[in-house]
Amino acid sequence: MKVIHKSIEKGLGGSIGLIPEENEDMWHVYNLVAIGDKIRASTFRKVVTETSTGSRDSKKVRLTLTLDVEDIEYDNEGCRLRVKGRNIEENEFVKLGAYHTIDIEPNRKFTLAKTEWDTVALERVEVATDPSKTADVAAITMQEGLAYLVLISGSLTLTRAKIDMAVPRKRGNAGAITQHERALIRFFEAVLQAILRHVKFDVVKCVIIASPGFTKDQFFEFMINHANKISTTPEGKVLLDNKSRFIMVHASCGFKHVLKEVLQDPALQSKLADTKATEEVRSLEEFYKTLTNEPLKAFYGEKHVLRAAEAQAIDVLLISDTLFRAQDVVKRKKFVNLVDEVREYGGVVKIFSSMHVSGEQLEQLTGVCAILRFPMQELDDSDSEDE
Repeated sequence: MKVIHKSIEKGLGGSIGLIPEENEDMWHVYNLVAIGDKIRASTFRKVVTETSTGSRDSKKVRLTLTLDVEDIEYDNEGCRLRVKGRNIEENEFVKLGAYHTIDIEPNRKFTLAKTEWDTVALERVEVATDPSKTADVAAITMQEGLAYLVLISGSLTLTRAKIDMAVPRKRGNAGAITQHERALIRFFEAVLQAILRHVKFDVVKCVIIASPGFTKDQFFEFMINHANKISTTPEGKVLLDNKSRFIMVHASCGFKHVLKEVLQDPALQSKLADTKATEEVRSLEEFYKTLTNEPLKAFYGEKHVLRAAEAQAIDVLLISDTLFRAQDVVKRKKFVNLVDEVREYGGVVKIFSSMHVSGEQLEQLTGVCAILRFPMQELDDSDSEDE
């Protein structure tokens, strides 16, 4: 994300001009724009004019509008944002108070104004404009005939390709074995083409290949043999130059949901130590471990976490970004204040993306969890009273 101009201050109103450049930037914009904000961008409007003879002529006119935001829609597949609201600036073609929709897309400039920029929004701008926060991990989950290619960034888990092909089983007779091997090669070729099409090796730190059995090893061998055959071509060179970035990991199946299991592999975590996705998985694992071994030091749910914060007991706060997209301003402020309080007394805050597998897990635990500095029996007792 590129900043064009910036006139914002914590706790005060102001505006910022931005140009989203990547798909992930669109997710950041979705988390930044809230109902009640003002957004200014160029858009198109169909204008009908009447000629002197009485005939009507319609044409599309490009114009710049400022809307008071009333509705926000995020298209996950197309990575686009549709913002609907009332026009608040005099315009030749759009009346004051008239509704209009602006599409925010990559490489299209816009200005966002808020009456108050809180710490969570300011942090989101900082993360979005940091060029190091990119899709730095690619993962392929596969089993014979099925594969998913996924890009994992600081905020998103994007499925870039799904390969689903029939691979007949390997039976005893020679004909069936040949048929199986031919189908498997066609499948591997399709997976390889997906990698060449979607993985940017100048950005990606590693490519995880996960599967049950030996499918991952067979694919890797096929890929390197193919790269050696075409070593003089750009595709062959890029595969051979980045051979060391491929990591084989065991998985129970080839479906996409197995990513959660794959990212928890201790051997893999050491290699992905500096990626946000792995950092989130580790934090969640630590919460589950504490919940099992020291249950009075691990709590989830709004009521318990807020009470722990009042006692300045939170060591690590795990919170989902969905809570900051609440249309209820009071509710949003409550969670922003929680983040500020925890940081103020030395706690660590991990804001999880709901577009990550770890974020989905956190959502199942109400979206907010805390690991405490010391046990709090009274929180456990309040649970019993509620029951």
